[in-house]
Amino acid sequence: MDFYKSTVIYGLLVLSALFLSCSNKENKTDTIETRVNQLLDRMTLDEKIGQMTQIDPGFAGGEEQMKKSVRDGRYGSMLNLFGVEKVNELQKISVEESRLGIPLLIGRDVIHGYQTIFPIPLGMAASWNPEIVKKAFRISAIECSSQGIKWTFAPMVDITWDPRWGRIAEGCGEDPFLASSLSRAMVEGIQGESLTDPSAVAACAKHFVGYGFSEGGRDYSTTYISEPVLRNVVLKPFLAARDAGALTFMSGFNDLNGVPASGNEFTLKQILRKEWDFKGMVVSDWASVSEMISHGYCSNEKEAALKALKAGVDMEMSSLTYAGNIKALLQEGRIEQWVIDDAVRNILRVKYKLGLFENPYVSPEAQKQLLNPEFLDHAQKVARQSAVLLKNDQKTLPLSQKIRSVAVFGPLADSPRDQLGTWVFDGKAENSVTPLAAIRELLGPDKVNFIKGLQYSRDKNRGEFVKALALAKQSDAILYFGGEEWILSGEGQSRGEINLPGAQEELIAELARSGKPLVVIIMAGRPLAVGKVAGMADALLYGWHGGTMAGPALADLIFGKESPSGKLPVTFVKGSGQIPFYYYHNQTGRPASEGSWTPMDSIPVVNPQSSLGYKSFHLDYGFTPLYPFGYGLSYTTFKYSGLKLSSMSMSTTGSIVVSANITNTGEMDGDEIVQFYIRDRVGSITRPVKELKGFQRVSIPQGMQKEIQFTLNAKDLSFFNGKTQVVEPGEFDVWIGPNSAEGLHGEFNMH
Repeated sequence: MDFYKSTVIYGLLVLSALFLSCSNKENKTDTIETRVNQLLDRMTLDEKIGQMTQIDPGFAGGEEQMKKSVRDGRYGSMLNLFGVEKVNELQKISVEESRLGIPLLIGRDVIHGYQTIFPIPLGMAASWNPEIVKKAFRISAIECSSQGIKWTFAPMVDITWDPRWGRIAEGCGEDPFLASSLSRAMVEGIQGESLTDPSAVAACAKHFVGYGFSEGGRDYSTTYISEPVLRNVVLKPFLAARDAGALTFMSGFNDLNGVPASGNEFTLKQILRKEWDFKGMVVSDWASVSEMISHGYCSNEKEAALKALKAGVDMEMSSLTYAGNIKALLQEGRIEQWVIDDAVRNILRVKYKLGLFENPYVSPEAQKQLLNPEFLDHAQKVARQSAVLLKNDQKTLPLSQKIRSVAVFGPLADSPRDQLGTWVFDGKAENSVTPLAAIRELLGPDKVNFIKGLQYSRDKNRGEFVKALALAKQSDAILYFGGEEWILSGEGQSRGEINLPGAQEELIAELARSGKPLVVIIMAGRPLAVGKVAGMADALLYGWHGGTMAGPALADLIFGKESPSGKLPVTFVKGSGQIPFYYYHNQTGRPASEGSWTPMDSIPVVNPQSSLGYKSFHLDYGFTPLYPFGYGLSYTTFKYSGLKLSSMSMSTTGSIVVSANITNTGEMDGDEIVQFYIRDRVGSITRPVKELKGFQRVSIPQGMQKEIQFTLNAKDLSFFNGKTQVVEPGEFDVWIGPNSAEGLHGEFNMH
């Protein structure tokens, strides 16, 4: 009886604690809203406009003028403010010397690391591992918050189908499902378990929306996106960021269907605020409000400020159209007071949620977190899992650590800054460990023969080719590290042709003449057209720009400490003329297939009028990519078998379980990324040939088998059909496989 009583009492205590916890959460929210409104009531119009203004110190009129402006409440946020001392100094002025003591929100671009630099986000996406990505962004937040940065303009979750676009490096590739999974992980990593933790940083999902669809891959260019593509593809990673609790969103540079993103009421008001009920803050991209004049959407800065504010941009970055025009717009009756108040309310809410009012300063002790050995270990792990093995003829890789000598060539073999990649402001080249350094450490310097052959990726000087070939002939194997310098990808760095720049292909061809095993490792910020290189190499490993620890990570893979396990997060095309090419395209009425097309070089010179099969393909590229989405090899092999569906039918509110057995049939332990795809055969609008609906990264020991299950809910099959979101009955295909082009096939009906 005593035990029964104690159990009941314990249960009541637990229920009471849960009730109090829920009440406390509600009270905390109520408290924040109450404090926001009370503070708002005390603010002058100038102070409100100040909160809506973000400035770079370099544009603040000098240090003394900047301090005066902070003291007068003219800035709500600063970006690119360096150093703990400087941050604390300005924060002290804002908190202790301004009239209302509102803390500054300090922002910075921390895209894939602060000082511990991780692979570019596109590289991290190749890991298909949200957990390690989440930890990478948590580390980034710990490091940057130790310097007083409480807001980062990440993650960038723009979907793109065009590898010519330089900013593909910053995103997660072409697929909305994979990008959404990683978007959630990145936001959770940045913001941490508790927003009031000193290491918590506000995330900013960017660029809302459609920026990755810039025409021709030209940065900042026009985008035309149908509403079904917008809702079924482009918006999904942003919704995932919102669901993960992202405190802020950023409007983009682009115009979307004729309306610039920073003045677009449909995306910012209708979708983000009304449909998604987003309560956070929207910031413009750098000067994107004033750039609406260049777009031809606004005639002057006053009109730009009006349209951005009415659309829902709460804070203006860099340009000063808000600061210079809001007061006049209010006086003229062109804007109402509540619009201003709502924007300021959104800004103050973020500051309260981050605990800045209670803890505005950063402790100098926090600086000890930079480049923590555990952080570097994780950077090496992420770089290992991000690398993708694209070719490995005759098991060229892994090389034996007992090899007598290896020749190392290429402009990226020992280029510490380039391996960090684009959009790195605070990472230092001297902290990078290059592939050459790592290989020398692993094998001993006497076993490594090295000359660059080309001094940088665009180098066309063939002066070292003869020496390179001679050195290659003296070695047992060749490692060529090529690709792109960091400056060739990222913002503003669009390319028309995406082959290896400079004379790299010519040097690789020269090295291939040696007859020695040739391994090519590509370090780049985008998917390059590497078909010609793949034809010359015995093995091809894609390492992206792998960050601080790229060298040790690649050495681990090359010499078999671990097996490559990454898979492509984007389709690799054969050349720029094949762009756009993405795996979930809609089917044409005349689809090509093997045997239904004629390669251009096979066409007779004298030929009657003919369309050569009347199918959809390129005469020179055919109809398949160089490497499909999801592709990646391993040092071991995996066999897929035994596909099962829990039912051959499901209702429009039901679910089914699809499973398969994955067996490691090779000679070493390995990780496999098992992918789950579906096809809706017939819809009220045409549906994609395949769509990713699940994936699992699994470790399978040599000779062992694992059953992998995916649960497919009816809601997972919903789509926007041009009018509304629907789940439509019909026939569906399913695949479980190693990439988007292969897999075990099944089918079911929805009724």
